[in-house]
Amino acid sequence: MKYGGLVIEKKEYVLLKRFMNLSGYYKDKTLRKSVEKLVGELESAQIHDEADMPEDVIRFNSTISITSENGWKKKFKLVLPTESDVNSSKISILTPMGAAVIGYAKGDTLIWDFPAGEQCMLIELVEQEHKYIDIDSI
Repeated sequence: MKYGGLVIEKKEYVLLKRFMNLSGYYKDKTLRKSVEKLVGELESAQIHDEADMPEDVIRFNSTISITSENGWKKKFKLVLPTESDVNSSKISILTPMGAAVIGYAKGDTLIWDFPAGEQCMLIELVEQEHKYIDIDSI
């Protein structure tokens, strides 16, 4: 990993912890497994203030382009569950794909377990919208 571990903005970390505390209630086995893996990765994550966040790290409202070792490519925006819309390529943090990429940076490779099996992916592009989460409004 480019930064030696996940890099998460402080307010987004608080929000992620809220979502992760509900992980025992997720009925979908793959989602629950993804969330549990993310919980483990968050334990060693680097937590930064907004001003110190690297531009190439995936966070809420980032647009990401990834390629899998199987050859498929996907571009999507990582969003809150309430903004999720697969038809508009807006993927919730509470999906296996969303949980897989948060906190990683452009150029990182990661291995994650999806419904179709384990996938190795390369993060090719990270674009920031600079529209950040206000956790007090959630």
